[in-house]
Amino acid sequence: MTPQERAAKSAAAMWANDEASKWFGMELVNVDEGRAVLALTVATHHCNGHGICHGGVTHALADSAFAFACNSRNVATVGQHTMMSYLAPGRLGDRLTATATETAVAGRSGVYDVRITNQDGMTIAEFRGMSRAVGGQNFDE
Repeated sequence: MTPQERAAKSAAAMWANDEASKWFGMELVNVDEGRAVLALTVATHHCNGHGICHGGVTHALADSAFAFACNSRNVATVGQHTMMSYLAPGRLGDRLTATATETAVAGRSGVYDVRITNQDGMTIAEFRGMSRAVGGQNFDE
């Protein structure tokens, strides 16, 4: 199995049980070893009292991309710490894309950066997640 095939199979297994990402309206766009891309179109139920995308929705999108990237090697992995910097608001109708990229893995720990952009390529937020492998697999291999 190639690394990309393993990542795709791991993502499919995770997506089948990921009711939270589906509930938000996220779409799994692409996955590869150490990388994942998810997208979401901002709807009215994603907007806060200022009429812009709620920060928790943006964070959830980044967190889901992070999850698919850090599980791409079929090793069950969870987040142990995240941080988010908001740079511009997501607006109603915007297509937000979260691109997660692995920057380092050492033992059971990993570091991932996620950039969230809108349909015009404007950076909406930057996220950094630290992962921890917990053992087990997402699918039998």
